[in-house]
Order: sequence, then C-alpha cells, then structure tokens
Amino acid sequence: MNLEKDTYRTLVKASGESLFKDRGSKFYGYAFPVTSEKEIKIHIESLKKQHHTARHWCYAWQLGMEYNTYRANDDGEPSNSAGTPIYGQLQSFDLTNVLVVVVRYFGGTKLGVGRLAQAYKAAAQLALESSAIVERTINESFLLKFEYPEMNIVMRVIKDETIKIVTQHMELSCEIEISVRKKDCERICNLFEDTYKVAIKKKE
Repeated sequence: MNLEKDTYRTLVKASGESLFKDRGSKFYGYAFPVTSEKEIKIHIESLKKQHHTARHWCYAWQLGMEYNTYRANDDGEPSNSAGTPIYGQLQSFDLTNVLVVVVRYFGGTKLGVGRLAQAYKAAAQLALESSAIVERTINESFLLKFEYPEMNIVMRVIKDETIKIVTQHMELSCEIEISVRKKDCERICNLFEDTYKVAIKKKE
C-alpha cells in the first residue's frame, strides 16, 4: 500500500453465504467487516457452531486503516493451501478491517494442494464479489480550544473547509473536537494556528 494514500477499502456489511464445489467437497465462503481480533473470534466461533459437522474452518483477516495487521490460518489443511489463498483475495480486492472464512465439507476425494488452494481462493473470491465495498478516508482528530470571542472565526473555518465536528463543549471556554482527512491535516492545522487565540492539538 502507498504510504501517501489516505483512503482504505472495507465492507459495508457482512456478505451472504457463497458456495464453491469441487469433486464432492463444498467450500462455503463468508466475509465480515471487523475492527478487532475479538470480533474476528466471535464470527469464527459462530460459524463453527453453524457448521459443526464441517471438516475445516479456514480464514484470513486484515486490520488497520493502513493495512498493517493480518493473519492467515489453514486450520489443518496442508500448509499455505487455504489461509494464504484467502488472504490473497483480501489483497486482490485491496481490503482491510475484513475477515474472510471458508468452511469446507470434505467430499471423500482428496484434491491435492494446488486444486485445494484454487478452491479456497474461489470461495473467498465469491464471498467478496457478493459484498458491498466502500472506500473511506483516513482521518485524524484534533482538539480546538478558544474563548467565546473567537467562536465566529472558528466556525467559519469549519464551515468553509467542510470539517466534521465530533464533539463540542461550550462552557467557560470552548472546546471542539474535529475530524480531518489525513492529507489535509497540515494545512488545516496551519489555518487554525494562524488564527489569533485558537489552540489546536492532535488528539492522541
């Protein structure tokens, strides 16, 4: 992934069930939008209950808006014959914050590693092709602190730049949390820093 890129692709919602068959074996593919390993575990456990008589529950996932964490699991299939082809589809579709699981029911005929890898790839591809994919921007949050007399100028900048307000607290002094697209951060910070009596700080 290009480090300068400030967008990422993910799923709007979970896919439906897809099915790929080869020599009697059935491969059911599922794709889920996820944001944590805890969510991933819940989806996998749910599929194991749903398909409790299946032979394998192989999967791959990728997390992070900068595509920085991933895992592939063969779940007892020959090494790199299941998890890796599934992960390859996540890369092919350029997706993150996504889990793909392929559930296999053995049909009685061994497929061989090459054919097995193709089957897992095909099931993952079918699941992702049936999914609604969305491109989102990578944003960073900042806190603006200022006094009431600066309210008009702050709100004018927010309106002119179409900046999203996350929260705002108007008490003795004012504090607004804003969300800014990554590529615009430096320019927006400079706008507020050039504004008299307005402090801007990146939210950790």
